[in-house]
Amino acid sequence: MPFNPARLSVARQRRLLNLKGFANLIGRTQHTATRWEKGLTVPSDEDVASFAGKLGFPPAFFYGADLEIPDSGLVSFRSQTAMSAATRDAALSAGALGFLLSEWVEQRFSLPEVSVPDLHLLGPEDAARSLRADWGLGEQPISNMIHLLESQGVRVFSLAENSVRVNAFSLWRDDVPFVFLNTIKSAESSRFDAAHELGHLVLHQDGKTTGREAEDQANRFASAFLMPHADVLAHVLEVYSLDQLIRLKQRWRVSLAALNYRLHKVGITTDWRNRDLCIQIAREGYHRNEPAGMERERSMVWEKLLKLLWAEKKTFRVIADDLALPESEVSALIYGVVTSGATPSPSPASGLTLVKSEQSA
Repeated sequence: MPFNPARLSVARQRRLLNLKGFANLIGRTQHTATRWEKGLTVPSDEDVASFAGKLGFPPAFFYGADLEIPDSGLVSFRSQTAMSAATRDAALSAGALGFLLSEWVEQRFSLPEVSVPDLHLLGPEDAARSLRADWGLGEQPISNMIHLLESQGVRVFSLAENSVRVNAFSLWRDDVPFVFLNTIKSAESSRFDAAHELGHLVLHQDGKTTGREAEDQANRFASAFLMPHADVLAHVLEVYSLDQLIRLKQRWRVSLAALNYRLHKVGITTDWRNRDLCIQIAREGYHRNEPAGMERERSMVWEKLLKLLWAEKKTFRVIADDLALPESEVSALIYGVVTSGATPSPSPASGLTLVKSEQSA
């Protein structure tokens, strides 16, 4: 297969380099680097081996088929205003590698069927209620958002360290929903991000609502989905202290700020009480360091899949070699959503099975 200039763009973006930075790294002119990426000239095998080493990618990566890079116009980034173009491109390139990894898995294993409806005709609160009913969740707290997403066919990946400014993002690809989570944040924040991205998946499939309005809708959906109106009213009569809020948040496994917001929205706290609690949360530094932190949620699909691979003495390196990717890129997409210990017991909503496909048998 011939040299693929689009793959050079992906590798460069994964290293947070613009064309000038890439040219400086490899000791060539920016003009030369630009012509390579535009496919106007083809680098020699020696050139490929040289910049492959500098970028930390196997030379074979640059001779693969085209990669599908997520369309930035179809991806909602919550931190858009604080995000540099390099950070955005690095995250989108991680999405392209996530698609590649997902294809590898689906060629070998049967994953849960997709069951994520289009609810764009409903408001965020109604959509949250409707989806809970559709998935048979009732009004009880959700024990594990990642398990739940995976059980409904959502492909969940983690974001690499060089995308820390990106909270999370989601998108549809060939009728399959994908969610990429920043697992460097607090466990509570990452759980809310998962619900927020689910909001995008069910509310914005038509692509007509974007920007700040879409983000606000996804936030309201996540709040209502994680903390159902009836369940909140059944367990909270009034709020009289920050310590009480810290105890309450453990029921719904959310941050103090998220719970404070929800209690105000359902009418339990007044504007004055809400503002006072916001001030206290900030003063105590709880917006940065969550008190009574929860254990981070992990993937069940990836843990089961990796156990099946490990039983055959296969590791991240085998996957990386098959895809001509750096092992670090594969582990970055998976490591943030798996544990290093025993697989946690499944949540009632999961019902997950992984079956080897006939193709890989």
